[in-house]
Amino acid sequence: MMTVGIQGIGTAVPEHVVDQRMVRSTVERVFGGRVADLDRLLSVFEHDHIHTRRFVCDPAWYAEDHGFAQTNHVYATTAADLAERAARAACQGIDQEIAAVVVVSTTGIMTPSLDATLIQRLGLSPHTLRIPIFGLGCAGGVAGLARAADLARACNGAPVLFVAVEICSVTFRQSDTRTSNIVASSIFGDGAAAVVVSAQPHTVALGSGISTLFSDTSDIMGWDVTNEGLSVRFSRDIPSFVRSHIPDVLSHAYRQWGVTADDVSAIIAHPGGAKVLDAYAEAASMPTETFAHAREVLRTYGNMSSASVLFVLDRWYNDPNRQQRGYAVMAALGPGFSSELLLLGLRDHQRDNS
Repeated sequence: MMTVGIQGIGTAVPEHVVDQRMVRSTVERVFGGRVADLDRLLSVFEHDHIHTRRFVCDPAWYAEDHGFAQTNHVYATTAADLAERAARAACQGIDQEIAAVVVVSTTGIMTPSLDATLIQRLGLSPHTLRIPIFGLGCAGGVAGLARAADLARACNGAPVLFVAVEICSVTFRQSDTRTSNIVASSIFGDGAAAVVVSAQPHTVALGSGISTLFSDTSDIMGWDVTNEGLSVRFSRDIPSFVRSHIPDVLSHAYRQWGVTADDVSAIIAHPGGAKVLDAYAEAASMPTETFAHAREVLRTYGNMSSASVLFVLDRWYNDPNRQQRGYAVMAALGPGFSSELLLLGLRDHQRDNS
């Protein structure tokens, strides 16, 4: 199998910085007098694992009622801008023509799809292959990067641009008094990230991905489509699910890849929440400090759905103190309910086995 690896990574976030106090105040204004146990629900803002997030609109915008057409217009406009910024950052220094573009996004709808807009904004060839992916949610950063690696190998190692962009904030529904909507308002933020994958010399190779779809779990995470737009769906205890299922998922993946747990120096996990990261540490039998980059991304940006794990990848990739031997594994969970894993091979290991 042709070896492809990371050639560049870029990230982008919107200008509006909000803290938990600001968002809580907006939620209190919107739902005050309409939700009987609002004071209890507002306790979701009283934690230390998220300090700030980035929103595409001024906080006052979210206190007003907006229909789906308006919120989706905001999504389309801002997603295109953030995706372009992240893509340009990832493509710096890439002198080969981009052969294909893969775009993952689940927080809005665009037809023509976002990849068409991005190709034209970046001035890429009109013959560039296009793969838009919708519906993977938080798992999209890992699954999309795995598909980009597959596509790069199919294109004889030519560069493939992968972009994940999510405008989570516009899915906040003023008419939705369910607990899931209020909890989501305390977690999610907006952002975009991009990775260029090719066969050019690299320090981190991308191996194969492992997808796992769990039976009878579609209620755990997803969207409910309403007249007002997309309303978030949460159920069950996701940290407990991680502790119960991810050890077997990792064991299966290691067997498929022909590696052992001792070969893996890092789990680059999607920071869905502090308790989820704790559960990943237990499931992978790794110390919690292994997930320091993920915790920092969560603290600074919140959960940006598919883009978040690529922010973690960017920090890990550029960390001068990271391990240079063996393997790392990218990991994320998403609607389905599903797990996505991707094996990364580190430079010294590749040289030792060449």
